[in-house]
Amino acid sequence: MNDQLNAPRPILSVSGITKRYGDRIAVADASFELYPGEVLAVVGESGSGKSTLLNCVSARLRPDEGRVDYRTRHEGMAEVFAMSEAQRRLLARTDWGFVHQNAEEGLRMHVSAGANVGERLMALGDRHYGDLRRNAIDWLSRVEVDTTRIDDLPSAFSGGMRQRLQIARNLVTKPRLIFMDEPTSGLDVSVQARLLDLLRTLTRGLSLSAIVVTHDLAVARLLAHRMLVMKGGRIVETGLTDQVLDDPQHPYTQLLVSSVLQP
Repeated sequence: MNDQLNAPRPILSVSGITKRYGDRIAVADASFELYPGEVLAVVGESGSGKSTLLNCVSARLRPDEGRVDYRTRHEGMAEVFAMSEAQRRLLARTDWGFVHQNAEEGLRMHVSAGANVGERLMALGDRHYGDLRRNAIDWLSRVEVDTTRIDDLPSAFSGGMRQRLQIARNLVTKPRLIFMDEPTSGLDVSVQARLLDLLRTLTRGLSLSAIVVTHDLAVARLLAHRMLVMKGGRIVETGLTDQVLDDPQHPYTQLLVSSVLQP
């Protein structure tokens, strides 16, 4: 009985998510749980449904069926799509973060780096210029962006630096759950490696829960405790990351892993 009481409770519970586009099923009956401090990778080829699933779970897209329950800070588990639009918007600005593959989608390109970071704090009512600037400098430093560039526009930064800026913008409000859609895709290999090291340091150091969509199994191995493999909109395999990658059970997962290992 005590073991049951002390068992960890999920921060996110996803049940039967289905999304259709006409006759095509993009996601079919997807269910999983995410626990505090856990990083979950969703992997699969292009068109497998992984980004659609991420968008449904993060409430950026309404599913046709299923539900998403999130453990809020003060009211316990709450069904996300039963919330009002204003409640979901506040959740997305405070307790959640979303890191886009294309950093330009997650940044305001016509305001400074510092203003990009401080904007989420302003959504919580912080209006003190000195505090906003100090927090921006702190977070630019944490993501290893030169703090003397606080007044530069994002357009003046490289792709890797823009991703770091987007990460700082998301983490400044101390969210508990981060969604990441191919966060290192399209970057040079050396830039990608440094960004992955940063993401691993931040997720573990801050005990963040995270869902990471990626087609790169090396990214999944480095960042994620557990992984889901998707094919044709369905979750075909799930398990601990090393277990799935070292001993895949589903033929599709075996094919994915073997294609990476081939010279």
